[in-house]
Amino acid sequence: MNKPVRHLAVAVLVLFALLLVNVNYVQVIDAEDLRNNPDNTRTLQDSYSRPRGQIVAGDQAIASSRATDDARKYRRVYRNGPLYAPATGYYTLYSATGIERAEDSMLSGDDDRLFVRRVADLLQGREQRGASVALTLNAKAQRAAYQALKGHTGAAVAIDPKTGAILAMATSPSYDPNDLSGHNDRQVSREYRKLAGDDRQPLLNRGLSARYPPGSTFKLVTAAAALSSGDYEPSSKISSPTTYRLPGTGSATMRNFGGEVCGNGREQSLEDALTISCNTAFGKLAVDLGDDAMREQAEKFGFGQTFEVPMVCAKSVYPDSPDAAETALTGIGQFDVAATPLQMAMVSGAIANRGVTMQPYLVSEIKAPDLKQIQRADPQEYDRAVSPQVADQMTQMMKSVVAQGTGTQAQLPDTEVAGKTGTAQHAKNQPPHAWFTGFAPADNPEVAVAVIVEDGGDLGSEATGGAVAAPIARDVMRAVINQ
Repeated sequence: MNKPVRHLAVAVLVLFALLLVNVNYVQVIDAEDLRNNPDNTRTLQDSYSRPRGQIVAGDQAIASSRATDDARKYRRVYRNGPLYAPATGYYTLYSATGIERAEDSMLSGDDDRLFVRRVADLLQGREQRGASVALTLNAKAQRAAYQALKGHTGAAVAIDPKTGAILAMATSPSYDPNDLSGHNDRQVSREYRKLAGDDRQPLLNRGLSARYPPGSTFKLVTAAAALSSGDYEPSSKISSPTTYRLPGTGSATMRNFGGEVCGNGREQSLEDALTISCNTAFGKLAVDLGDDAMREQAEKFGFGQTFEVPMVCAKSVYPDSPDAAETALTGIGQFDVAATPLQMAMVSGAIANRGVTMQPYLVSEIKAPDLKQIQRADPQEYDRAVSPQVADQMTQMMKSVVAQGTGTQAQLPDTEVAGKTGTAQHAKNQPPHAWFTGFAPADNPEVAVAVIVEDGGDLGSEATGGAVAAPIARDVMRAVINQ
């Protein structure tokens, strides 16, 4: 063999070797990722040839497959679509979201845990069927949250503080997944473009994926850090000047909401400061505690952590290395602090659960097509945020907020409620976001909740968390307790 031919042969062999490596990589190593890629329409096309499993809330199927007479044999149908859309998501030829995406392998029947049943179906000539996924949602609480949010832009999330089970997860505005599940590709594409281009972002799950400045609801974290330090009691007197000069800034100051005076204008108890939501007291307190103590406390509640419920939630943020002035702003939930509604529900949930932060979850049970149980939720602790003693002290202070402070609109007859309001500035000349987080019954908690209403809702610049968000949270808590 002469030299040019030898070189050509070597080059061909190298190319064949590279081709074999690539084929094996795609078919073996990368196969799972490609199969699960939401843009893989081949997998989606195939899945329309068989019924997907149901998504269930309470005793009701809120997503199921219905036989059709067109080439795609089954269509996804959503009962009370807009009500449950943040949880179910949607399932189209182009993509999937929510539980439809997170539990796709189970719903489609392709999960390895269903292999034996797939073989049995094949041998018996039955079509492949998907498993059913039961959610933790409480139907009454979900409807109460959805109804109360109507007309606003915002979200409400409620959890069981003892387990972390998500009882309600509503967002407003919502959308109807049925509009995206049809078999008319052109119509579905048009509807998706309309929803995706809507400035109000109806496709966004605000409860899990949107982050906001938490405003004064973050004072719960500051108060917890103070009590956990051992240097403070609820009755401890803390500085509460009418105007607090931010350290290191020269002339920049912090004032209270509406220019109000806290206590005697010099000092007041920690409990009183939380009850009336005194900014200057908590700004100064955060500086006294220091950045490290504030961050450590926030992280014990879940800040900085990604949770999968099984949808992936956005991380809530405590800022990196703030200076003293920034720490003061952080102490009242401003500067670069950002939290999801789920995160603030977890803060209240941990206090309600005597200091233990639970991992949130949305799926309670998965059953095979023959109704045999494949998976059942096993509640897990995330961290101990505060000691039981500090949790009890926090509960007493939060009860004061609702009984006689800024959160009276969250009161329930014959039931004590613990809570905290928030009115968060987020952009110059824009109305504030209105927040409330809390739990009930205060002494034997069944539900912890967080509500955000963007831009003050219908009250605009006159909005406060107590006036706008607290009544929504009250309705959700009442739905759980009175069920």
